[in-house]
Amino acid sequence: MKKIEFYNNKNIISKRLIEARKAQHISQAQLAARLQTMNVNIDQQIISKIENNDRQVTDYEVACICECLKIEPEWLLHDYKKLIK
Repeated sequence: MKKIEFYNNKNIISKRLIEARKAQHISQAQLAARLQTMNVNIDQQIISKIENNDRQVTDYEVACICECLKIEPEWLLHDYKKLIK
């Protein structure tokens, strides 16, 4: 399988995802449960891998995470600018 990374990152949402989730006092398991109700096949371990930058994230996962946390995708994706400077 081809290794896909962006400036040595598997995703660019890890830090902001942690920030948003913790600000709302939502556990990784609670977020995973919310995503599962949206038919997104993610469990607590996958949320952990995303937050540890050990897993890529699809576009529909980003959209659903934003919906669950009531945040804007632009905010969640903002950190990419720091990576390319």
